[in-house]
Amino acid sequence: MRALLNIFHLGVKELRSLGRDTLMLALILFAFTGQVYLSAKRMPESLHKAPIAVVDEDHSPLSSRIINAFYPPYFLPPDLIEPTMTDPVMDLGLYTFVLNIPPDFQRDVLAGRQPALQLNVDATRMSQAFIGNSYIHNIVNGEVTAFMQGHRTVTTLPAELEVRARFNPNLDPMWFGAIMEVINSITMLSIILTGAALIREREHGTIEHLLVMPLTPFEIMMAKVWAMGLVVVVVATGSIIFVVQGLLEVPIEGSIGLFVAGMSLHLFATTSMGIFMGTVARSMPQMGLLMIIVLLPLQMLSGSTTPRESMPELVQNLMLAAPTTHFVSLAQAILYRGAGFGIVWPQFLALFAIGGVFFVLALGRFRRTIGSMT
Repeated sequence: MRALLNIFHLGVKELRSLGRDTLMLALILFAFTGQVYLSAKRMPESLHKAPIAVVDEDHSPLSSRIINAFYPPYFLPPDLIEPTMTDPVMDLGLYTFVLNIPPDFQRDVLAGRQPALQLNVDATRMSQAFIGNSYIHNIVNGEVTAFMQGHRTVTTLPAELEVRARFNPNLDPMWFGAIMEVINSITMLSIILTGAALIREREHGTIEHLLVMPLTPFEIMMAKVWAMGLVVVVVATGSIIFVVQGLLEVPIEGSIGLFVAGMSLHLFATTSMGIFMGTVARSMPQMGLLMIIVLLPLQMLSGSTTPRESMPELVQNLMLAAPTTHFVSLAQAILYRGAGFGIVWPQFLALFAIGGVFFVLALGRFRRTIGSMT
């Protein structure tokens, strides 16, 4: 009972200390509000309002038809420019695409000469350049074909494919981006908060005060784990309810309570990682460098941005030891597909096992660090 009371009071001390850290509170608030909103709205892999210009040297009905075929939301209304402006506007990065329609283009098309159009692409804008290139190719071919035939024909195929998109019928990338950003923020802040709490104790000299008190390293570590974990659970749950469901209007199919239970197990592992990194780093700048080499692989290789099946098999097997892999899997199953505990229990079990291993390793490292201070 005394140990539980010590853990409780030390955790309250951590919460009070966090409450006086204005910069950290601002980071927490932005990560679960503004960052979630911006990440959901940016649509990183979609062609959206791509700037395009057209050099019309033909001034024919066919060239006008092609120009009018580009319209929002995929493209901005095309700007007409002179041929000599192609290189300058591309050098300035004003347009992603510049389409050049040569003189006598319509006449050559009607004569069957198969004239060529020039498409200049700013490949530094990788996502728009790759997707928009195929869009423009299909649009130009479609307009030329319709012009030659005098009408738009509907090709009758021998077999028809019925597409039924489940869980995201409109294929809206915002639905995916909002949830994944919340998950990434949970991982990032849980590591930062616990690691920063330990470093703060060392920098302020209060760690020596704890050492002279009748406290064990287990009690000190558990206090930081439950206090920082509680902060992340509360803020992340609020973000799911008020930002994702409320502001962004992203539907949540499954149980938020079950998701919170899985998040708590995930935090058991990531807060232990934060404690371990806090014992390795001697200052916040060192902690920041460690975060770069640890957090980026956890986020990029966990399946939150790219499906794990598309990664090399070695990477897939290595990432099974990371808690983020199992947390992303259970979060997608619960929040997107409405899965129950009967489906996600393997991920729960994996998180519990990984969290236990990380906790034991962090506790051992923390004890050795405390021992070197005495």
